[in-house]
Amino acid sequence: MTNAAVVILAGTESHADTGRLVNGLETAREFAETDGDDVELIFDGAGTQWIPELEDEGSDYHDLYDAVREDAAACDFCTGAFGVRDAVDDATVSTLGEHDGHPSLRSLVDDGYEVLTF
Repeated sequence: MTNAAVVILAGTESHADTGRLVNGLETAREFAETDGDDVELIFDGAGTQWIPELEDEGSDYHDLYDAVREDAAACDFCTGAFGVRDAVDDATVSTLGEHDGHPSLRSLVDDGYEVLTF
């Protein structure tokens, strides 16, 4: 059994960012599809900007996102800082703010999660 936290930090501005997003989503899906593994998918920083795009059924990556959506959460502070709070709320993606409004990666490590950043 493996516990993994996949953290998407890549923004939406470049081809490289898109590659990091897709690699992160693929990694999250691999953990989600493996019996006994547990995965947390966290959109943090500029990565929060992906949520409204991925919620669009016309997105090239919507199906990949949809496969791991139930494991997804977003940084509470960053959804506001990057102007996507309403879209994240509309998508009913939960927000995390245990550490000064941000997700507590320390807590995940303490709980035995490997933290993978993209």
